[in-house]
Amino acid sequence: MSEPNASEGPKGGVLIVDFGAQYCQLIARRVRELGVYSRITVPERAMFTFAHMRPTAVILSGGPRSVYEHDAPALDPKILEQGVPVLGICYGLQWMAQHTGGEVTPAKEGAEYGRTELHVQDGRDLLAGVRQDGTVWMSHGDKVARLGPGFAVLAKSQPCPFAVVGDRQRRFFGLQFHPEVAHTEDGGTILKNFVLDIAKCRTDWNPGNLAETKVRAVRELVGDRGEVVMGLSGGVDSSVAAVLIHRAIGPRLHCVFVDNGLLRSGEREGVEALFRDQYRMDLEVVDASERFLGELKGVSDPEQKRKIIGRVFVEVFREKAKHKRDAKFLGQGTLYPDVIESVAAHGGATSTIKSHHNVGGLPKDLDMTLVEPLRDLFKDEVRALGRELGLPSSLVDRQPFPGPGLAVRCLGEVTREKLEPLRFADRIVREEVEQRGLHTKLWQWFAVYLPQKSVGVKGDARVYEDVCVLRIVSSQDAMTADWELLPVDVLKRIGNRILNEVRGFSRVCLDISSKPPATIEWE
Repeated sequence: MSEPNASEGPKGGVLIVDFGAQYCQLIARRVRELGVYSRITVPERAMFTFAHMRPTAVILSGGPRSVYEHDAPALDPKILEQGVPVLGICYGLQWMAQHTGGEVTPAKEGAEYGRTELHVQDGRDLLAGVRQDGTVWMSHGDKVARLGPGFAVLAKSQPCPFAVVGDRQRRFFGLQFHPEVAHTEDGGTILKNFVLDIAKCRTDWNPGNLAETKVRAVRELVGDRGEVVMGLSGGVDSSVAAVLIHRAIGPRLHCVFVDNGLLRSGEREGVEALFRDQYRMDLEVVDASERFLGELKGVSDPEQKRKIIGRVFVEVFREKAKHKRDAKFLGQGTLYPDVIESVAAHGGATSTIKSHHNVGGLPKDLDMTLVEPLRDLFKDEVRALGRELGLPSSLVDRQPFPGPGLAVRCLGEVTREKLEPLRFADRIVREEVEQRGLHTKLWQWFAVYLPQKSVGVKGDARVYEDVCVLRIVSSQDAMTADWELLPVDVLKRIGNRILNEVRGFSRVCLDISSKPPATIEWE
């Protein structure tokens, strides 16, 4: 999957060159949180994207490689000749040093991983407002051994003598640590100083005001007679995309909702009530639960489960799309993270953690033009757009639900016998959390089926049943997440209800793992 076309999106803002950083998205998010548009590109497309985007500043991300390797990511050094401020982060700093007369070597004694103190030497411009001896997050095995002409040291750490450097005349700056992660105490201040004060970027990015722009773009793409067929999941992304497309072309949008048997309690009924009854959309509901469960029989590997679900969805959807003969366009709720997670240095994935359900799974011979109005937005930006479109809070603010559904919360083989108690337990978790309004500060709250037998006692009799795990996390963007502790009385009630009302569980456990190193979903 490629990045959005260079001609898409507003002009100006910050161009971020991704050298393969696992958290490059966080840089883009932090910039957008400042009210400034940002876009991520790969090194080999950087100059092409720069020419079309005309950014006000450039940020070079970190990456897992070494700049002196023969096959290191190749970025045209002309990016440094465009007259705009450049900020290099970790690998980005090392690449900049290498191409401005400096030297990079393996850090035998200068390698740093984790938290360290930053000793500020020059607290002007980039480091204005940054505390002395504050915590920053380091992760590097190479070091800048020598700076090129024009650069000065702005901050040090032990043992890194070039933690922050700058060439004020050319407005080139470099950080050996990562300002985008929450572990760096004043990372937001540093990015703000660079983006707003040094680069003086316009703060005119507001995703909540994009509705009419997006509607016009859909009309221009589809035309006066074009028809769109779209797989509607009922999640935030596909729902907002569907409402946008429907506002643009009305009854020429044909939605297909595929019930794969892996949905949460009440999911199908809610979609029908909202989109068919309230929004009056052309909606076809397909019950393919037996087909999906049949294909998943005997499969326990999580990646294989995801691929099977994606493949069967495409097959079912394609069969229905064939009946919409006049529909030459395919609507999708693809988000920016779906796109840029597929694009990194060398044009490949930074590191494939999990397969995406709706990206890259469409057959090449589908012969339909994609309509993806959310392709340049992050999840929180989609929520803001949904509110502007008037979608109910119950939908816009709902917790994210994975494309493969409960299959990735049901460890091992997926069977109807496991799904029913999992679905019931998940409903209890949602009811208890949402009725008390606790969900407003959470990212996700759900139950997991762990097929690990455990001895229990019910009704004075011994039982040997499986384990239900509670997963409660907070996050801004799902790139990182912290586990959260619900009030003890709420946990007690959830545990008691699951053990008393749901058959199949003898024990309820709480997952206290953050991301990283764990992921939010169990599979």
